[in-house]
Amino acid sequence: MSGLPELVQTFRFRVDLTITTPTEGWQSSLGIGAFSECSGLTLEADVKEITEGGFNYGVVRRLGRVKLQPIVLKRGMFMRDDVALDSSLWDWLSATVFGIGPVPRYDGRIVVRDPADGHDTATWCFDRGLPLKVNGPTLNAKTGEVAIEELQIAHEGLRLGTR
Repeated sequence: MSGLPELVQTFRFRVDLTITTPTEGWQSSLGIGAFSECSGLTLEADVKEITEGGFNYGVVRRLGRVKLQPIVLKRGMFMRDDVALDSSLWDWLSATVFGIGPVPRYDGRIVVRDPADGHDTATWCFDRGLPLKVNGPTLNAKTGEVAIEELQIAHEGLRLGTR
């Protein structure tokens, strides 16, 4: 386990995926991921404009549905606790591609680490994630590319804080 803290410090963002509802044949956790870039931590509310009779100098605005962006994690990998590479993430994506159902949903935590001392500075949590896309690296014998170039996860809720 000595290599795992070094991996997380190098990549800066730790990602944990735990199953939403236990499902036979699926692991409760997809391991610990570490990535160098994260985007999609976005909530955007629709605004409904309502015109009211007698209110001629403006409109009344009400909040509508919230739009969620997919979470995009770049340049990283998932590993088991024993620092071994694991195919669980790939199996999860393959199940969606090949229609093997039901595909389990995973809740996730994205933990931002302070590069100076390694302590957690912020945690983003998302609910009921499904894999959208995985890009592997361009394989080149001269470089030691990481295992995942990009991972996109659709989800049903996002919040800042602990779980």
